[in-house]
Amino acid sequence: MKVHRWFLPEQPDVLAMLQQQLEVTKEGVDALVEWARGDASKAALIRSLEHRGDGHKRELESALTTAFTTPLEPEDLYTLSRDIDWILNHAKDLVRESEVLACPPDQAIVDMCEQLARAVHLVSDAVALLGAKSGGATEKANEALRAERQVEKIYRDAMAALVGVDDLREVMSRRELYRRVARIGEVVVDVGERVWYSVVKEA
Repeated sequence: MKVHRWFLPEQPDVLAMLQQQLEVTKEGVDALVEWARGDASKAALIRSLEHRGDGHKRELESALTTAFTTPLEPEDLYTLSRDIDWILNHAKDLVRESEVLACPPDQAIVDMCEQLARAVHLVSDAVALLGAKSGGATEKANEALRAERQVEKIYRDAMAALVGVDDLREVMSRRELYRRVARIGEVVVDVGERVWYSVVKEA
């Protein structure tokens, strides 16, 4: 009698892969803070990390096409990875725009970048807790959203302060940079809310 052996496909640890992508993203936003504080050499590091982040995103996408089962729905994992990738994409764009406009970051951008970095670190903590029996992912996601609200407040105050600036070129340049930072914050919100959505669906 012939014995048939059935083998399940290898199961990639997609959550670990997502966390690896976040490690690169955390390094990137930390470099963004240093860049905003005046270390222009961090611009090259941000560009390099953005490319590394793209690589992690592609690896996760490939894993999702072959995984037999996943701890979260593939759609949620894909969306989290895509949005996390956008964080570094927008960070790179911010640096490039600053260089093109010959407009270095000011204190408002420093303050916003610091809050963004804090929010991304909290998002990473939230993702690390996804699927854990102890829970806690949503609490970390909430903390990340609170940090991002500080970005919004700094953004509003900085935009209002531009009313008193006479140099139209500076006003236009700074407004563009402020908007680019705010756009990163919007992506962080999307990631935090996707964490919440993933937890609710698995409950």
